[in-house]
Amino acid sequence: MNLAARLHAARDVRVAEEPTPVPAPGESLVEVTAVGLCGSDLHWYAEGGIGDARIEHPIVGGHEMAGVVRGGELDGVRVAVDPAIPCHRCDLCRAGHPNLCRDVVFAGHGRRDGGLQRYLAWPTDRLHPLPDSLTDADGAMLEPLGVAVHAVDLGHVRLGAHVAVIGCGPIGLLLIQLARAAGAARVLAADPLPHRREAALRYGADEILDPGSGEVDVAIEIAGTDAAIEAAVTAVRPGGRVVLGGIPSTDRSSFPAATARRKGLTMAMVRRMPEVYPRTLALATAGLADVRNLVSHRYPLTEVAEAFSVGDARRGLKVLVEPAA
Repeated sequence: MNLAARLHAARDVRVAEEPTPVPAPGESLVEVTAVGLCGSDLHWYAEGGIGDARIEHPIVGGHEMAGVVRGGELDGVRVAVDPAIPCHRCDLCRAGHPNLCRDVVFAGHGRRDGGLQRYLAWPTDRLHPLPDSLTDADGAMLEPLGVAVHAVDLGHVRLGAHVAVIGCGPIGLLLIQLARAAGAARVLAADPLPHRREAALRYGADEILDPGSGEVDVAIEIAGTDAAIEAAVTAVRPGGRVVLGGIPSTDRSSFPAATARRKGLTMAMVRRMPEVYPRTLALATAGLADVRNLVSHRYPLTEVAEAFSVGDARRGLKVLVEPAA
């Protein structure tokens, strides 16, 4: 049998036994060993949706995941699971933007169950074998690392650039590291929570952003609030770039339009990530991105409600659920 955690409504998550998924042709059965709770998972838990997307039926959440393949051509192989299944046929996929696929299927969204269950049937070509140097928890963290990689790409971070990271949750801390790896000469960070500001300095930020810190070339916002967007717009020099990656609690965000217009800013929006898992594997394996120390809390699947509560309160950094424990 399969133990699964289903979200029925806001703050209503129930763990129960269900039949073990049966892989379809082209799929493998994965025993899920590690699932990170993303900020989007926390929106689903706390608010019952994200923007205009709402819970349509009880859903198994979780898209930052890794596990061990049971059966088939990859039997016994530890893998990171890419949660996105693009169609590879639409105009956007063919143009190299599978993250914008018109028919994408995504774990824990709509009617496709995610990783908060003991077993998951998933397309074999969306599984990425993990080297011995990376743990299963590391493998689960490759998904948020991929989002950070995509955000840095959108920011066009150049050698010697000055970069501000607004929001120092797990993805923000990864952004600080990637900005350094991309050649940024100075990295500033901002977050309202003291323990996350302290973490930002540990992960390589030069200082905490304040109005007197000077202007930066690129600001990457990953907090999902209007205050964070305003801070990003304010921090960037004229002609600079603002990358918006945070997920707001409502379907609307606002920013100081006059300031952005007078500065002639370029603004880019982060939509998940394209095919970057090979890059995240390389970055984590080479030690250019520390994913391991982001995990501050671990829970078995039977304590998933507590895991969501801790994550929703923004205690610590990354909350990890271990369904196979």
